[in-house]
Amino acid sequence: MATHAWHDLTHDFRDEMHDLAAINRVDEARQAFLGLWATFVVLPLLFGLDKLLGFMTDNWEAYLATWMNDAIPGSATDAMLWFGVIEIVLAVVVFFAPRWGGDAFALWSLLGALSLFSIDGTAHLGLGLLALGVAALCMARMAHGYHDRTIAATATPPTAV
Repeated sequence: MATHAWHDLTHDFRDEMHDLAAINRVDEARQAFLGLWATFVVLPLLFGLDKLLGFMTDNWEAYLATWMNDAIPGSATDAMLWFGVIEIVLAVVVFFAPRWGGDAFALWSLLGALSLFSIDGTAHLGLGLLALGVAALCMARMAHGYHDRTIAATATPPTAV
């Protein structure tokens, strides 16, 4: 079972990388999926690295709602460091398994949007994060469709008894 799951993940990854390298030879829907897939690998990776290294934003703590900070053990700085690690992990999951990674990133975006909606002056950022979450869900649905078609195409027909 574990071997099949690993093969399943690496097969998806190889298909995505192959099609990304030959993007001008795949249909438009596949191009759209690949664009979303690449975006949802790069964005959480950049978000996570920035929370750890602070090369774009040096005050991530300002984007954490007070009620959320109260619910999380430690300081807001500690939370943001953990959030950075979580986002890097999300980027890796989207990279290898966009079917699940897209759903996970969408949930993460929803939580981030809830935090931003609770802070004065950041509702516009919350809307943007909410839009990213919806796009991540769309990417995950597309990944399921491509995966299901690949499985159906490679399935062996049952043998007659």
